[in-house]
Amino acid sequence: MKKTEDCFLKVKNDYLNFLNKEKIFDQSKEAKIESLKKVYIPISFWINNKYEKKRKTLFLGFSGGQGAGKTTIAKILKIILIKYFKRNTKVISIDDFYKTQKERYKMSNLIHPLLMTRGVPGTHDVSLIQKFFSFVKRKKFKKFIIPKFSKRIDDRLKKKYWMNIKKRPEVVILEGWCVGAKPQSNFLLKKPINILEKKEDKNMFWRRHVNEKIKKEYKKIFANIDNFIFVKVPNFKMVFKWRLLQEKKLSKKSHSDKKVMSYDEIKRFIMFYQRITLQMIKDLSKSASVVMLLKKNHSIKKILFR
Repeated sequence: MKKTEDCFLKVKNDYLNFLNKEKIFDQSKEAKIESLKKVYIPISFWINNKYEKKRKTLFLGFSGGQGAGKTTIAKILKIILIKYFKRNTKVISIDDFYKTQKERYKMSNLIHPLLMTRGVPGTHDVSLIQKFFSFVKRKKFKKFIIPKFSKRIDDRLKKKYWMNIKKRPEVVILEGWCVGAKPQSNFLLKKPINILEKKEDKNMFWRRHVNEKIKKEYKKIFANIDNFIFVKVPNFKMVFKWRLLQEKKLSKKSHSDKKVMSYDEIKRFIMFYQRITLQMIKDLSKSASVVMLLKKNHSIKKILFR
C-alpha cells in the first residue's frame, strides 16, 4: 500500500500536466486522480512485476477499438514506468509501420482497390516490424531507427524524422487497433458485415486477403509479444461516436499532423475496421492478460487481470 502511495505522489503532477497538455478536460480532477490510483498505477505495478520476472525486454501488445484512448493510456503508463520504476520504456505505434502511399497504390492495382486505404492487416510493412523485434532482441545491442508515419499526408515521413532507439528498452508497448488480432473462419467471412463489404468486396477477395495476412504474417509478429492489454469498447456504435469526437478535437489542434475527416468519411473509414474489431472483442476479452472495460462515457469501468 505504501509503495502505491509513494508512486502516486511521485507521478501525480506529471500525469495531470500530461492530461492538460493533451487537452483532456472532459473529466473532473477528482475523476482523473481516481483513474490514476485505481487503473494506471495498478497496471504499471503489474507491468513492472512482469519485467522483473523476465529480466529482459518485456514486449506488451496494447489494443482496442478506434477512439478507445489507447495512445493516451499507453503514454500514461510510460510516464509511470519511467518516473517511478525507472524503466526504459518505449511506446511504439503499429501505425508508424504503414506501407508507403506508393506501395499501397501498387497493391490496390494488383490485389484489390480497398488496399489503398491504410489500416487493415496487409497495409503494414511486416518485415520492418519484424526487424524492430530482432533489433531489440539482439545479444549485442546496436542503435537503430524506426519509421514515422504522417496521417496528414497519408505517407511515411523522410528518414530524418524517424525515431532513434539508442538504448535497449526494458519495456516495449506496441500499440495499435489490430495488435493481437486473430483470423476468422472462412464461414464467418462469407456474410458481409457492412455496406463497404457488400458493395465493394462482392467476391470476398479483400476480406480473404486481409484474413490470410492475419493468419500467417501477423501471427508471426504477435508471437513476439509476451502479454496483451486490451481496451474493450462497450459496442461498435461507440467506436464511431468516439472517432467522431477525436476528429473534433483534432480540428482544434492546428499543429496536429493528422488530416481531419468529415462525418461521412469517418463512417466509411471505420467500416474497414469493423469486422476485425468485433472479432477482437470476442477473442481478446478472453485471452488478453489485462482487459480494461470502458463505459459509454469513455471512463474505465473496471480492470480484469489474468
